[in-house]
Amino acid sequence: MTTETLKKTPLYDWHAANGGRMVDFTGWSMPVQYTSIIDEHNATRNAVGLFDVSHMARFRFDGDGALEFIDGLVTRKVADLKPGRIRYGLVCKEDGGILDDILTYHLQDSDGKSYTWMVVNAGNREKIADWINARLADDVKFTDHTEQTAMIAVQGPKAMAIAQELIEGDISELKYYQGREATILSHHGLVSRTGYTGEDGVELTVPAENAIAVWEALHVAATEVGGHAVGLGARDTLRLEAAMPLYGHELSEEITPLQAGLGFAMSWDHEFIGKAALETLDKDSLPVRIGLVMQDKRVPREHYPLYSGDELIGEVTSGSQSPTLAAPIAMGYVARKYAAEGTLIDVDVRGKRHSAKVVPLPFYKRK
Repeated sequence: MTTETLKKTPLYDWHAANGGRMVDFTGWSMPVQYTSIIDEHNATRNAVGLFDVSHMARFRFDGDGALEFIDGLVTRKVADLKPGRIRYGLVCKEDGGILDDILTYHLQDSDGKSYTWMVVNAGNREKIADWINARLADDVKFTDHTEQTAMIAVQGPKAMAIAQELIEGDISELKYYQGREATILSHHGLVSRTGYTGEDGVELTVPAENAIAVWEALHVAATEVGGHAVGLGARDTLRLEAAMPLYGHELSEEITPLQAGLGFAMSWDHEFIGKAALETLDKDSLPVRIGLVMQDKRVPREHYPLYSGDELIGEVTSGSQSPTLAAPIAMGYVARKYAAEGTLIDVDVRGKRHSAKVVPLPFYKRK
């Protein structure tokens, strides 16, 4: 795909004018970094990071049957979701393979009318939209708001304070995985206490035409407290330390939620696509997700083979040097018998074996 045909978020011009190194990410032109990945990573852990996540798909569902309809599509029960609540779940195929991991929001507008909001991975936007449309109930209206809005993640120990400066009403009242409509810099928007970094913070959704004004106000406030605009590179190291799975790496149509260690995102007391297959799954026969810390300084990367002795037992799905832990870390899939904490596994790094230890996930958890 050429630069001219890549989709651009409402914040593209700001990124390009302020040092963002732009790359193709699932068909979108996105900043991978501004200064260095380590600087941006550490700014998020210690102060605040600003992330343009407008490439993520944003779907709206209206109608009395909206929550019940979505309840039949996702692994997590949402039919009982109270207004202001958000739940993480997965959309699966009939065989239990993961089509995507998503967030479902139950929101209310200024008139008190309920609607449902869904955030979907950028690369799966069309796939999930097609999946929804093929099954859409007659009493549900489905609209795609991705390109009419922007989404900004404000993450880190100082995130709530700088976001509050722009938002009417006390956002400290929002608990984790809660959200509501809000006035943001005098314009209508959404605020949710969610994120993908392992830090506290919020994600703001605003009309596309207001995005740069909101971003610039946040950037000024962030800079004053040691914060930074953050690209995809540090977003990846942050989510890896927090052991948050990434679609196309830890999640795919060939991987089930149970293999990925996402049992918390499963509700067995409702019917959803893939439930029957997952109930009969022979879990012990399938590879499972693990965390690894290298025993030397070699950095594991995606697709590096994993060995126990001479036996090939799996591969790395994500790996990097951890700026917070100052050690190389990775996630991958191996047969269950090799997944016990403390097990030593060899990582094939460009033809040479290097030892790694299986450790509990997440690698990092904020205090």
